[in-house]
Amino acid sequence: QVQLVESGGGLVQPGGSLRLSCEGSGLTLESYSIAWFRQTPGKEREGVSCISSTDGSTYYKDSVKGRFTISRDNDKNMMYLQMNSLKSEDTGIYYCAAGGLYYSGSYYCSNKGPSNEYDAWGQGTQVTVSS
Repeated sequence: QVQLVESGGGLVQPGGSLRLSCEGSGLTLESYSIAWFRQTPGKEREGVSCISSTDGSTYYKDSVKGRFTISRDNDKNMMYLQMNSLKSEDTGIYYCAAGGLYYSGSYYCSNKGPSNEYDAWGQGTQVTVSS
């Protein structure tokens, strides 16, 4: 059974940092593009960041560039989102996902950002940025 489980969310003051983790089971994350999405109040779910399975190419939403870093630990079958200099508008539920655009044996992260090409999803973790 494929399962992704997020952790690391919480309440943080503006300017603070959080690291979200996502553990995979029933699938090998190394084989897929991995992504982070978020659902903010009153808005549709949006792709925040993704990384391809082989060439390591990444995408970051403009509003998080320079503040967020996506990474993976293949030995642990884990993925991460390091979030620094957090702002109130980063508040939301964050979801990890695995999948991506399939081409010639590899899964890629779209340069337009992650969207509907991700098939495995976590349950979400709440991030609240507030003083």
